[in-house]
Amino acid sequence: MTICISFISQKGGVGKSTLARGLAREANNQELTVKVADLDTQQGTIVNWHRRRLDLNYKPIGSVESFKTAEQALQNISHYDLLIIDGPARASKATLDIARQSDIVIQPTGASMDDLEPAILLFHELFKAGIPKSKLFFALSRIGTDSELDACKTYLIQTGYGVLAGCLFEKPSYRQAQNLGLSITETSYQSLNKKADELIQSIVDAIKSE
Repeated sequence: MTICISFISQKGGVGKSTLARGLAREANNQELTVKVADLDTQQGTIVNWHRRRLDLNYKPIGSVESFKTAEQALQNISHYDLLIIDGPARASKATLDIARQSDIVIQPTGASMDDLEPAILLFHELFKAGIPKSKLFFALSRIGTDSELDACKTYLIQTGYGVLAGCLFEKPSYRQAQNLGLSITETSYQSLNKKADELIQSIVDAIKSE
């Protein structure tokens, strides 16, 4: 049975595509068959990134395609272990459709209240529309310090939604790696790879619990 994981966001630039790429790479390394559906048809972030990856002769992360809707992405997926949906850059009417089709919904958020408050409101909207809280997880991204991480987790845990272990720290090396078609666990620095892997592994653990 194919498990569907979606990455959504209320606003752009919080790490949605970054985490989707990281999960795809790690799942592929664990010998899962992976399909990535890029629903951001205007930017095509993951499609373009995977093209760079292949052009530079790095290992593919699975099948990467662009789709307009979640329904299109869900067609012909029975031979995949994992479908990863990278949602549109900002929340829209399609976000609820994506959430309904997903086993797990992950929303990255930064540490500022400008990021946290809209992210919480989006999950509230999905919950009111019938999406169980058990499917909804926050992933902390673009974090500056350990103390900032702790403060954000304490704040988000009070909402009743899941908060993934670890975080993605704000580091230029992550951007540089992705510019070369690599993922956040493939930087030149093992310490950064390890920190990113903690967050990705917490997503894998959530998948295994399904």
